[in-house]
Amino acid sequence: MASPTALADSVVPAPASVSVVIPCKNEAENLPELIGEVEAALSGRDFEIIVIDDGSDDDTAAVLANLMRKRPYLRTVRHAKSCGQSAAVRTGLLHAHKAVVMTIDGDGQNDPAFMPALLDKLEAGGAGVALAAGQRLKRTDSGAKKLASRFANKLRGSILKDGTRDSGCGLKAVRRDIFLLFPYFDGWHRYLPALAIREGYGVTHIDVVDRNRRHGTSKYGIWDRALVGALDLIGVWWLLRRRKRIPNATEVRIDG
Repeated sequence: MASPTALADSVVPAPASVSVVIPCKNEAENLPELIGEVEAALSGRDFEIIVIDDGSDDDTAAVLANLMRKRPYLRTVRHAKSCGQSAAVRTGLLHAHKAVVMTIDGDGQNDPAFMPALLDKLEAGGAGVALAAGQRLKRTDSGAKKLASRFANKLRGSILKDGTRDSGCGLKAVRRDIFLLFPYFDGWHRYLPALAIREGYGVTHIDVVDRNRRHGTSKYGIWDRALVGALDLIGVWWLLRRRKRIPNATEVRIDG
């Protein structure tokens, strides 16, 4: 009789099903190409794409309606008014149907070609790893934005000790059941590794290469969120401090 280890080694687990959540605002020009790239990257997997239209006032709604006609796996959820990137990601999470939720920015700067490697890294981590995060190399942002991001990441890492060099990268894969446990606040999407660790799970990473934005301009500022970011950092630090022990719970069953 084969040993349990031998049996486990002989079984190749099926790839996890994936809900790709794309938060966007006024990205009508970027979405068709981005969605095509996501489709190509996840070919052969069980996936859906959910675009969260965060109160766009350009042609985003019309573009998405046209794309949806030929794609049963493409869904759109619209915010009547813009609520921000974190709210859009959470809306996507709450509407997702698959086991893993993968986030990617709607501006096309995150390259979907890295999606398979990110999913492989998450699956290789087993049940103890809840999140795989991209970490950007050769960033294409302006000098001021790169400087602000470098400072914010260094400060965050030193305080939260989340082992993540670049928590602001939009490309992440998270197990949906664990993702739903994270306490929500605006700005939440920048602290997902720390929130996964707070629940007692590991975080893993891959390096990804950023791309230039093809169309339009960034909808997110730099210095206007500095004070809010500082308050968020204190809040997440407090959340981590208030979780002293992770329960190791087992349901008791009685036979007969």
